Amino acid sequence: MPMEKQHVVEDIRLSESWRLFKILGEFVEGVEKLHDLGPAVSFFGSARITEDNPYYASAVEIAAKLAENGFGVITGGGGGIMEAANRGAAGKNGKSVGLNIVLPHEQAPNPYADIKIEFDYFFVRKVMFVKYACAYVILPGGFGTLDELFEAVTLIQTDRIKALPVILFGTGYWSGLMDWIRQQLLENKLISPGDLDIIHLTDDPEEVLSIVKNAIGM
Repeated sequence: MPMEKQHVVEDIRLSESWRLFKILGEFVEGVEKLHDLGPAVSFFGSARITEDNPYYASAVEIAAKLAENGFGVITGGGGGIMEAANRGAAGKNGKSVGLNIVLPHEQAPNPYADIKIEFDYFFVRKVMFVKYACAYVILPGGFGTLDELFEAVTLIQTDRIKALPVILFGTGYWSGLMDWIRQQLLENKLISPGDLDIIHLTDDPEEVLSIVKNAIGM
């Protein structure tokens, strides 16, 4: 191998090695900061939803109810639904966690999280969402929200994580997706009937609280 090409290969190997240390460092920081969090609920939803949207108000209300009952709230740390959930928890002096991801656009930390962690790697951040949650609350969102929804359901379905309730809030938004899952996935036997029990659909903040409390035996 020519000397110049050998140096390029060595530089790439060194870069990859340092990247592994960066990944490990993000895991360590996340575990250290969240170790004593206690029971918590991870919220997902669009960063593009504005304060005048009814779903923003719903996220504030749900998070506030959870905080009043001793649950921490974990979000992606950005705007929209994430901001609303952190705001609801902070307003009731609950633990409010923001797991911010470094992105070239859209994502900027909201001011309502009192525990803030910044990630460069989506997959490390996803581990933190799952590891410290006793439930997922998912409000309307786009590709990122759908990604979190289906990853959580898949991990539960395959017994890779503890069974936790995945709560879809907003029947008007989610009903079409649930109909498609029943008509296509279930009818074609691509999932088992019991797999649907993972997902709860509601418009009632009180029902969200009840489902979460039942999940941990409260």
